[in-house]
Amino acid sequence: MNVTIPRVFIAATRQNDGKTTTSLGLIAALQKHYSRVGYIKPVGQRFVEVAEQKIDEDTVLMDSIYQLNCPLVDMSPIAIEPDFTRKYLQSANYDALVKRIHSAFDRVAWEKDFVLCEGSGHAGVGSVFDLSNARVAKLLGAKVIIVTQGGIGKPIDEVCLNQALFEKEGVEVMGVIINKVHLEKLDFITEFARRGLKRKGLELLGVIPYKQILSNPTMEIIRDELAAEVLNRPQRISNLVEEVVVGAMGVHNTMSSFRPGVMIITPGDREDIILAAAGTVINQPRNGLAGIVLTGGVRPNTEVLKLIQEMPFPVLLADQGSYIVASTVHDLIVKTRSTDLEKISIIRDLIAEHVDVNKILTSL
Repeated sequence: MNVTIPRVFIAATRQNDGKTTTSLGLIAALQKHYSRVGYIKPVGQRFVEVAEQKIDEDTVLMDSIYQLNCPLVDMSPIAIEPDFTRKYLQSANYDALVKRIHSAFDRVAWEKDFVLCEGSGHAGVGSVFDLSNARVAKLLGAKVIIVTQGGIGKPIDEVCLNQALFEKEGVEVMGVIINKVHLEKLDFITEFARRGLKRKGLELLGVIPYKQILSNPTMEIIRDELAAEVLNRPQRISNLVEEVVVGAMGVHNTMSSFRPGVMIITPGDREDIILAAAGTVINQPRNGLAGIVLTGGVRPNTEVLKLIQEMPFPVLLADQGSYIVASTVHDLIVKTRSTDLEKISIIRDLIAEHVDVNKILTSL
């Protein structure tokens, strides 16, 4: 395996701490220092089918954004299918998996100046099939950055737990990035987290402020989650949803919620609300909604459908009832997509401004 190219391994203390977001922003930051940055996610647990290959969805995201000029299967050599663990426990093939990771890394590193390696969660994820993140970082000969969320006490406790697992494998943790910190606490957490981490022999590499927009879903994400039909204007499907209003009350009360960024959830037979939305757009164009979800699988009549075609925001038709739709949207875990251009720009700016990339490079 290539042992000379600079590399770093990105891990996290738990799911949804911002590991992929951090990786996305770091690639852009690293490209200011290295002209050819590669990416690999050796073990992926959420995958999509691409050309009959199972590819980790984060790998697809990175390649879509950065055009990494490397086969997807090399950047995502191992995809954990539902029966992967059972098959491994029945007949372990550890050496073959290690060889696959090493070979994939060599191909990713070919003609590159730096490789960013993204883990699949905390240090222990993957232990059941002998490819924990700590073990994979060791196999790749990479130092580790741990991403954690806000606060001081609990995040540092979790970082230390992960640090112990990495050190058990002989892997050095070069530092920590604290993500999703509310702006009013940024200076406080930066000061005291640095003190707390220093006592544990760890560097604070960055503190990233929380941005609500990165947690907001788009109408496209909601459409996919609900398996909903788009009744009009799919080109506006990337509208961001900042607030959800269930239109179960009278039409006048619902109309008071009509403003940019709002998504209305209402039964498909509430033609009064649909007509009110259309009228508001005509009379007050600046009050256009993010979109509407019609529920219960009730398709409006032909005349209303014609009106929907003229609305400048997406109108979705979902089979589920209003309560289920509202609960589903509320519980959504929002992942950045390659079409989320505004979010991607914000992520790049956050990393550039709040992460000490020079310190990372001098610690390699």
